[in-house]
Amino acid sequence: MQREEKQLEMTLEAVMNRLNDLKISIGAMVHKLETEYETINWPTFLDNFALISSHLTGLSKILSKEMCPLLRNRTVLPLMVSPERDELLVNLTQGRVPVFSHDIVPDYLRTKPDPMAEQKMIQNEQKAANLSTETAVKQVTQYNKVVSHVLEMVSKAREEWEIEASSRPGIQQTSSMADTHALAAAVGNGKGLKVGIPMSVPGGVPGSMMVPPGIRAPSPMSSVSPGGVSQLGKAPSAIKTNIKSAMQVHPFSR
Repeated sequence: MQREEKQLEMTLEAVMNRLNDLKISIGAMVHKLETEYETINWPTFLDNFALISSHLTGLSKILSKEMCPLLRNRTVLPLMVSPERDELLVNLTQGRVPVFSHDIVPDYLRTKPDPMAEQKMIQNEQKAANLSTETAVKQVTQYNKVVSHVLEMVSKAREEWEIEASSRPGIQQTSSMADTHALAAAVGNGKGLKVGIPMSVPGGVPGSMMVPPGIRAPSPMSSVSPGGVSQLGKAPSAIKTNIKSAMQVHPFSR
């Protein structure tokens, strides 16, 4: 009897230690989700989840040991049930259970599943027991075929994705620096732009032309090449221009 009690105490102590570790891990994960939800990344989340999973696995190993007594055969009875607030219970449960009353005792000390869930489990067990061996083998075979087909589809899609990812070149260039510099020079300095046909000024002197802004007007002394393209020369001075105009208006008589 003393040996069983000692094993029970050791098992409960190991379970409590593992539960405390599990509680700390869950609290840390919830804290990160609440405070670092903008910066937390997926690998960090998986690391925290793996830590919680390891604690659960360790707890399962403790309960599945041969030396562990069957806790399901133990009966847990409340020492005191009261509708009044219990400060010691509040401290032990970190504020989660302020009252240990008749209403919540069945939920917190339940050793069996919910009656509706237990009824469904019994129905499933009866259905499985009444199933013939041949029908069960057929269902298992059909299920394995479906799982194999899904696995094949997933594996094929993964291989295609890996092949596509490995054969895909680097980031394709969607711009050209040469074109960017040419566009900037054209907008800022007018480099490479074609000069349009000059338009006549309405109401002006016949023969006068309006030159687009930013374009230097050709001088009167510009010569024309045989191909029809004007060769802009150096603009004449004002004195020579005035003399030439006077000679055209009042020609000298011989």
